[in-house]
Amino acid sequence: MWAAIKARLRHREEEEPGPEAPAPAAPASAPASPRATPPAPASRPKPEARPVPTEARPEPPAEAGSLFTEGLLGHRLKEGTIDDVLDDLEIVLLQSDVAVPVIERLRRDLRRELAGRKLRFGVDAEEAIRTSLEHSVRAILSRPPVDVAAAVRTSATRPYVILFVGVNGTGKTTSIAKLAGWLRAQGLSSVIAAGDTFRAGAIEQLLVHGERLGVRVVRQQEGSDPAAVAFDAVAHAKAKKVDVVLIDTAGRQHTNENLIEEAKKIRRVVSPSLTIFVGDALSGNDVLEQAKLFDRAIGVDGLILTKLDADAKGGAALSATYVTKKPILFVGLGQGYGDLSVFDPDWMIRRLFAEGAAG
Repeated sequence: MWAAIKARLRHREEEEPGPEAPAPAAPASAPASPRATPPAPASRPKPEARPVPTEARPEPPAEAGSLFTEGLLGHRLKEGTIDDVLDDLEIVLLQSDVAVPVIERLRRDLRRELAGRKLRFGVDAEEAIRTSLEHSVRAILSRPPVDVAAAVRTSATRPYVILFVGVNGTGKTTSIAKLAGWLRAQGLSSVIAAGDTFRAGAIEQLLVHGERLGVRVVRQQEGSDPAAVAFDAVAHAKAKKVDVVLIDTAGRQHTNENLIEEAKKIRRVVSPSLTIFVGDALSGNDVLEQAKLFDRAIGVDGLILTKLDADAKGGAALSATYVTKKPILFVGLGQGYGDLSVFDPDWMIRRLFAEGAAG
């Protein structure tokens, strides 16, 4: 994202004229004297504009990494420059699948950070814009996280039940298998409930994953009541002292009222400790609408974003957590069972502000 913003900033700098050269002297009415006349005192540079050795050194900032100063040395960004930067920023963010509410927040933050303040000597506009944007993005991404492993270990009830919701094709079933593998690496046992009884393929897919991972999959026949499958899985976990139940559900579009009601029924029957929405990072702003509607209909505690390794833009991750006010718990970074990572805001910020190809 930053590479695209920087490219627009530098393109604008190239288009803008440099500092104005002194205007040529107006022709005098009398013939010019053969000897050059020294400039009038009023036209001489002001003393503070000259580089003075004792003052040319950058003054120490009030705090480490500060961009701003109240001293004599420094410069202010013009209001017109800030407006131009904000316009460029909006275009790049829209192209990066960043939602409009997030763009508005970033614009407000950037204007509040830069307008009317004096940049410290040696700090250019690009550095100030980047640093201010990083601050804003960090504030958006750094929602109070949910440490799933710690939540399981400290939960007063056993098993710890996690319900997964999302639309078809987002990688929900695969994410459940990956999370089962992740829990095993944390020393926690799990069982999977094949609650997507509307697709025989979903049940078979989970059985394959379960066999590879050594995780029990509780299932019934195609077309069975998903809530009954979830109930059986919880009962099995209680009897076998399994730590976690992972409940798959049919991929639902928000317009499918029957499937939404099924998800609500599962919630009533098993009272999940955590409900996770699984969304595809490549689906752009669609993932935001899906997450909001699931949260409104069912209630969502956190997000898993899949295919983030293929998302060069990064707008979905930034927008999803801001719009839903929910933390990103995990991100999918590949097809392997080990390619599910706990979300790290610092990693995401490094990715968004990488100096590589503009995305």
